[in-house]
Amino acid sequence: MWKSDYVFTSESVSEGHPDKVCDRISDAIVDAFLTEDSEARVACETMCTTNFVALAGEVRGPDTLGHDQFREITRQAIRSIGYEQHGFHWKDAEVTSHIHSQSPDIAQGVDALGNKDEGAGDQGIMFGYACRETDVLMPAPIFYSHAILASLAEARHSGTEPGLGPDAKSQVTLRYVDGMPVGATAIVVSSQHSDKLSVDDVREIVRPHVVNVLPEGWMCDEPNFYVNPTGRFVVGGPDGDAGLTGRKIIVDTYGGAAPHGGGAFSGKDPTKVDRSGAYAARYLAKNVVEAELASRCTIQLSYAIGVSHPISVYVDTHGTGEVDEEKLAKVLQELMDLSPRGMRTHLGLNRPIYARTAAYGHFGRHPDPDGGFSWETTGLADDLRSAFGAR
Repeated sequence: MWKSDYVFTSESVSEGHPDKVCDRISDAIVDAFLTEDSEARVACETMCTTNFVALAGEVRGPDTLGHDQFREITRQAIRSIGYEQHGFHWKDAEVTSHIHSQSPDIAQGVDALGNKDEGAGDQGIMFGYACRETDVLMPAPIFYSHAILASLAEARHSGTEPGLGPDAKSQVTLRYVDGMPVGATAIVVSSQHSDKLSVDDVREIVRPHVVNVLPEGWMCDEPNFYVNPTGRFVVGGPDGDAGLTGRKIIVDTYGGAAPHGGGAFSGKDPTKVDRSGAYAARYLAKNVVEAELASRCTIQLSYAIGVSHPISVYVDTHGTGEVDEEKLAKVLQELMDLSPRGMRTHLGLNRPIYARTAAYGHFGRHPDPDGGFSWETTGLADDLRSAFGAR
């Protein structure tokens, strides 16, 4: 039975977290290929540790991109995050590339040939979710966790807070009454910082970024406001802990408030349904809620490798639906082609729009003029209303 009064927690990590450094590098390589060839295939994994980055994976694309270019892309990604530290520096880090050509066995299973449409690049399940807790139809705990770190990052990049380092984490616990968030019961923020700053200094730097992000009156009481609770946090990022692509999948999506299929997004071109299917599921769920057909919506898609259309589409409106869920599932498939090619075409995914997704969440973001975050648009809502005779 669904609970109406409870507390729920979600966490976020900054662009300088070791895992997010790896996500950013992998997605920068995806963007480089899509800039050269919109039909390129990329599956790039990154590992980083103290002044060392390793790249691996398989690609199919232009010969103009090779190991030298991959190493330069890596350095520029690290530089844009802001790492110029003794233990991790964009200039000095050793970068090794083991990226190679895509297996022909995989290619023959997923390519369009003759009368055969392009198939899914792998089997798997993907989930999308939307709810009315925030204006962007995201769960509130993950939305505010991201927003706190994004605010701190903006202050760091602008030079307003030069004592902050790139590595940071946040955690927001909210109290719910009648199923809606009403305030924070605990806030945790850990931020890398200069050795010239004390723990108290960091606390007061962080405080306004939390207060300004949360709705008025939502700030927790002082004993439950934790900033760098372990104390000093000078050594951070890959110098403090190793990182890997795809290790923050709950941070990337709904903060645990909705199911996750298990597949990571970063480093994958949009032919991979782990990425495009999750984006399409979010797009559909968001449009269902925007159309006021439900106040909460979860959508699951499932695929088989080499098969062009989903083998199942599941819709759950959690008892908030205004229409029949089985009919809704059918209408959604009529309004959007959920084949790999159909999802990419509908959302314009064959573009270099992915490095920007690597931190602060893939969902709940504002669509960009160049097509970035196209899955956050709500242009399908009117069609959904019409299909069900709603105004």
